[in-house]
Amino acid sequence: MSRFGIVICGVLSIAAGGMFSFGIDDPARTTTQPTQPPVLNREKRSALDSPVQYDLTPLSPERIAGLVHDLNPNERAIILNKNTEPAFCGLLLDNHETGLYTCRLCGLPLFSSNAKFNSGTGWPSFFQPFDPAHVQERIDTSHGMVRTEILCARCGGHLGHMFNDGPPPTGVRYCLNSAALRFYRDDEDLPPESRPIETQIAYFAGGCFWGIEDRFQQLPGVLEATSGYQGGKTRNPTYKQVCTGRTGHAETVRVTFDPKSITYRRLLEWFFRFHDPTQINRQGPDVGSQYRSAIFTIDNQQREQAITYIKELSDTPRFLGRRIVTIVEPAGPFYPAEAYHQDYHRKHGGSCPLPQY
Repeated sequence: MSRFGIVICGVLSIAAGGMFSFGIDDPARTTTQPTQPPVLNREKRSALDSPVQYDLTPLSPERIAGLVHDLNPNERAIILNKNTEPAFCGLLLDNHETGLYTCRLCGLPLFSSNAKFNSGTGWPSFFQPFDPAHVQERIDTSHGMVRTEILCARCGGHLGHMFNDGPPPTGVRYCLNSAALRFYRDDEDLPPESRPIETQIAYFAGGCFWGIEDRFQQLPGVLEATSGYQGGKTRNPTYKQVCTGRTGHAETVRVTFDPKSITYRRLLEWFFRFHDPTQINRQGPDVGSQYRSAIFTIDNQQREQAITYIKELSDTPRFLGRRIVTIVEPAGPFYPAEAYHQDYHRKHGGSCPLPQY
């Protein structure tokens, strides 16, 4: 860009200030890496909290330091030091191709082209994120203003600011720096860091699903645990029907997990610590076939691992003189339980502590 072009961009940036300005260059800032700020109106998030199952585990300072080496000086000033590129000068402002906008630093998908609109402010604008869990918000009181800053939920990199003057259906405008983003067309392959986690599914029944669900949710590598009904013949059963013991279903938890972080074998090990597998059709005071101990396997590999582990466990001192009665059978249809059963302990403030391993 010529000196004349730079001057024009600078003038436009000043002219577009006021309500549309979301920051100014501040050479005095000395931030060397993104920080993880407090979020607004959000509970603490983890890897399992992205509905489309992307890994949101905060990056370590060492990992961020390695990624920073690939940034040019302008990108560092914006992403790390929270500067702002001049209005109408960002390379992605007039990009009208269909595709995905990811975090320039860590690659997390942030915005889709189908939410992009022309705000007239001079910066790329979107009315909603790719996934709300991927963008964090915090109060920004710098430069004598009170604004809502937006940051990448995984690396903490500065993206821009959010304003409540956007178009329908959200009424929100996410105002972004082009330098904080990387764009991939729909026909381009995404790099590994921008792809969803390749997940696997496992099913476990071990008494009341509230406690089993809660404990699985605490394990690193478990992305989601869903309470439901499985192993019977009644289609779409209700909790009341299952409680009669006539549906054949067991209270079951469907576990969605990242096999790179936690193996199926490890899930088996924890499951047999979460409940007493020697009790037939009950767990403590909960009595009935719906409270039976069962593992529903999705393939032969899971079946073989489950049977092998039960045999190994049977030979340990813990089960000396006691027979493990856990049933291992192919997984049939799984019916998610009613909404009030999901995340029961999270909703009501309780928790089942993990047993000592």
